[in-house]
Amino acid sequence: MEENKMNPTTIDEYIMQFPPEIQEKLQILRSVIKEEAQDATEKISWAMPTFYLHGNLVHFACFKKHIGFYPGENGIAVFKDRFHDYKYSKGAVQFPIDKPIPFDLIREIVKFRVTENISEAEKKKKSK
Repeated sequence: MEENKMNPTTIDEYIMQFPPEIQEKLQILRSVIKEEAQDATEKISWAMPTFYLHGNLVHFACFKKHIGFYPGENGIAVFKDRFHDYKYSKGAVQFPIDKPIPFDLIREIVKFRVTENISEAEKKKKSK
């Protein structure tokens, strides 16, 4: 599986370029994000599915051996003690393709990011 086989312009196009078993995981991931970030809009940014709510909320991308989830620096820092089974960096965590995706953890991270983005947007509004 080769990441970004084409240049998708929608999340649907992005997901459709992968085999059915991967599409299923990506669709579930997308649904979990949408459930927790109902007011977020979808777009492709940096060639990745992106959810936007008062700024970038989270991104995800599929690679040969993992699905990358990008909740930003704070999204990783707050939950890093729960990533002991995964590779992670300052702003990303990798979920192996051949293992179950921790959708409950992703749900918690998205909730956190929604609260964070809304709070930041309110602070900016008040400072104007």
